[in-house]
Amino acid sequence: MERVITKAKVDPIMVNSNLFGLLLAGGQSRRMGRDKASLSYDGRSQPERVAKLLKTQCQEVFVSLRVGQETPDGVRNLPIVLDSAERSGPMAGILSAFREKPSAAWLVVACDLPLIDSATLDNLVENRDPTHVATAYRSSSDSLPEPLFAIYEPHAVDILLDFESQGIFCPRKILISSKTHLLDPVNPRALENVNTPQDYEAILQNLSTENSIETG
Repeated sequence: MERVITKAKVDPIMVNSNLFGLLLAGGQSRRMGRDKASLSYDGRSQPERVAKLLKTQCQEVFVSLRVGQETPDGVRNLPIVLDSAERSGPMAGILSAFREKPSAAWLVVACDLPLIDSATLDNLVENRDPTHVATAYRSSSDSLPEPLFAIYEPHAVDILLDFESQGIFCPRKILISSKTHLLDPVNPRALENVNTPQDYEAILQNLSTENSIETG
């Protein structure tokens, strides 16, 4: 049975921490068959698009990459956070970001969410609750936390490490078992992710249709 952690000590100074953005782009993209961070939408790479959104709310934006990975197009001018060789998955990027700036809060966004919009981002930041481990949206499909578009507070790092020591590496499981401030989605489609070539083609088709309607 998983250990449930519901309380965390909150340093008053930490509550007013600066908010930094973290674009998670270090995944292996096995189901896609190519690096998802290399995909483009409407003529722009997804990392470039997300970074531009994050800059509207974050003091600085970092790109999380695995060791040896080439920096994606559109974000080569951004600072890099390298995943630890001892870790893998999203937790590697998140914990490496806290190692970089342990007193910061991190707005974490995966690179496979092409429908993220400014309204969804702004609502997340405006409703941030620093007394919680994280602020996240409920999934429109199962109401569980969406951990890869969420704000992790500075005191979250101790909880993440605690779960890691128990062999629990899934960010969603961690947020389910922690004190997470959950929000209802502003736009349910904004959190749709792209994992396969079929997903990518479907999103491109939808975007093309929407653009045609707008211009028509």
